[in-house]
Amino acid sequence: MESWEVLKAAVETVGVKAVAARLRVSAALVYKWCQPAKTQDADASGAHNPLDRLRVIHELTRDPEVINWLCQAAGGFFVPNPHREPVPKAEELLGITQQVVEDFGGLLADISQSIENDGIITRAEADRIRAAWEQLKRHSESFVVACERGLFARR
Repeated sequence: MESWEVLKAAVETVGVKAVAARLRVSAALVYKWCQPAKTQDADASGAHNPLDRLRVIHELTRDPEVINWLCQAAGGFFVPNPHREPVPKAEELLGITQQVVEDFGGLLADISQSIENDGIITRAEADRIRAAWEQLKRHSESFVVACERGLFARR
């Protein structure tokens, strides 16, 4: 789907006026965001909606935390697709498996260290645990997607 189609479908669930009022923009602007671009001109109708702008920010910065922040705001997390050539060597499969196990061990170590000394988990410790958990989820999901795509299949 194109960004304008995603935005149009989302806006239709609550109405253009409600979105415009909450964002403090005109309803006409929201309607424009929900239209396909008529040209490659960035100022054309439908061309620079918030989704397109977020994509540009990510393309410029290459910082996955931009997308991850939005995913977290929506109750999820960002997992990039694996960038592997088909049929990796057995050593690569073992290495990826070991990385997931290492990440899990690191998470358990962070949790253990946090409660070991005083029996409570501080905000800073919780943040460290969250970071380790996010890393584990990314590596694990990437591994599972690679498996689903048959990247570790023998041919």
